[in-house]
Amino acid sequence: MRHLRLTQGSPEWLAHRRTTRNASDAPAVLDCSPYKKRSELVRELATGIGQEFSPEQQAILSSGHLFEGLARPLADTIVGEELYPVVGVHDDGVYGASFDGLTMLEDVGFEHKRLNAALREAMVPDCTGEDLPLCYQVQCEHQAMVCPTIERILFMASEWRLNGETGEWELVEERHCWYTPNPALRGKIVAGWELLEKDVAAYTPPKAEPAAAKLQQALPALRIEASGAITASNLDEFQVIALARINSVNMELVTDDDFAQGDADGKWLREVADGMKLAVKAVRANMHDVDEVLRVLEQLDRIATDKAIAIEKMVKTEKVSRKEAILAKADKDLAEHIGSLNFQLDANYLQAPRGSFEPVTKGLKSLASMENKVKAALASAMADAYVAAARLAANRAHLKQEDQDWITLFPDFAAVGTKAAEDFQALAALRIGKARQAADEAAKRQQLIDAEKLAQEGIAEARAVEALPAPLLDALSGLAADLKNDAVSEIDARHAIGAAQASASTVEDDTITLGRINTLLAPIKLDAAGLEAMGFTTTRVKASVHFPAALFPMLCRAVARRAMEAAQEATATTAA
Repeated sequence: MRHLRLTQGSPEWLAHRRTTRNASDAPAVLDCSPYKKRSELVRELATGIGQEFSPEQQAILSSGHLFEGLARPLADTIVGEELYPVVGVHDDGVYGASFDGLTMLEDVGFEHKRLNAALREAMVPDCTGEDLPLCYQVQCEHQAMVCPTIERILFMASEWRLNGETGEWELVEERHCWYTPNPALRGKIVAGWELLEKDVAAYTPPKAEPAAAKLQQALPALRIEASGAITASNLDEFQVIALARINSVNMELVTDDDFAQGDADGKWLREVADGMKLAVKAVRANMHDVDEVLRVLEQLDRIATDKAIAIEKMVKTEKVSRKEAILAKADKDLAEHIGSLNFQLDANYLQAPRGSFEPVTKGLKSLASMENKVKAALASAMADAYVAAARLAANRAHLKQEDQDWITLFPDFAAVGTKAAEDFQALAALRIGKARQAADEAAKRQQLIDAEKLAQEGIAEARAVEALPAPLLDALSGLAADLKNDAVSEIDARHAIGAAQASASTVEDDTITLGRINTLLAPIKLDAAGLEAMGFTTTRVKASVHFPAALFPMLCRAVARRAMEAAQEATATTAA
């Protein structure tokens, strides 16, 4: 991290903040800040117009800085060494942070906040940084990213009051906990900033709403006097004004203001239509020859009703359409992000979920709020994918060992490859160890077969030249075969035992099926009667014969022993 000689709050410090991605803005990036919306941060960064604070808000900020200074000696005592305020940027020059305190070795940080209700609820005895509201975790994680040497951060919240008699500040309450860096959250922060920068680059100021589009003002009072005939009326003037205002209703809905105005216009048009109906009834109650008056009134009723139906339908359908467009774009952006990660991994390990953003829009009415929530969820999903890809890449590299690439042992790598490095390496060690053991046993088995073959060839040569008596050669040949058969049977039994233990999918309630036994012992085949003849008990579950899984190694030894006995019996019969 590079240090900057800047004082927090100075013009130079403010200018510096406009050139980096700052820790204090990180909560707004992930849309979890209680003080600033993500859309407000986008506008600020795009226009350069900073957030304006009311006198009350400014007073709170000032007291926060004051309390930070008052609490620093307490923090020094807890940490065990002095803490220094620091303004710094990461070596990449992209990410920046203003630290309330760092130790001389920069292995411990300090972040202070004024105590509030949310922090009181979270900061209970024995709490950790993981218990803090997300906005504070995000700021601390951003700081740890800027200063990679940080091992933990003392997060403190305190409240102070001024003693009117002594003029001294007195501590009212103080709470603290330790925050430790979280790589998964850091990934979300990085992805969130990347997405925010795209929105800043694409930012366009909202269009000013034309005054003519507003129809909140009432129409002039309609006056019709009749007694058998129309005696007085402002109908002509009323008709002109009413039609002009009805026709000026905005039917192009783009912004949230457009939709809100559309709702208001629909209600207003319904009121106009209702007014025309009431006027028709009033005129009909007082006169009979009213064709022209009724024609105008009913025309206005029909026009206002039709327009009301059209604008109400458009508001509903356009909102649905815009919501679907927001969700579809988020799905597309996530799919492209995952596609690029898979390209880097050179395999389609990551899958892009569809329809995962719709739940975050539940209960939201404005398009802006929907877009902000979806973008925050998208940033989180992109970060999760980034973290998963990083784990997949690291775990895939672990399988490329000096003797060979062990990826063939992991047909489920897309699922297990996202495990933490320590967990995956333990699983890899187990599978690779078994594979190496099997390979060693196969090589040893072949060596035994080759050795017995050489022995038999030597005996055959001795027999051909009658170098030794035939009975002795027969005994040596049998001994060589027996030794080889005993050793090979032991290896095969261990292999069968290991295969049975690895085949957890065939074990039900600690039993193994007869079909699975025959698969493991192939080409040897057993039946229930044969198992019982060897002294084993079986059970039946529907049509399947089940055997105690724990006794399978004993069964293998029994089969091998019976095979050796049969071989000895055959040898004895042949000799006789």
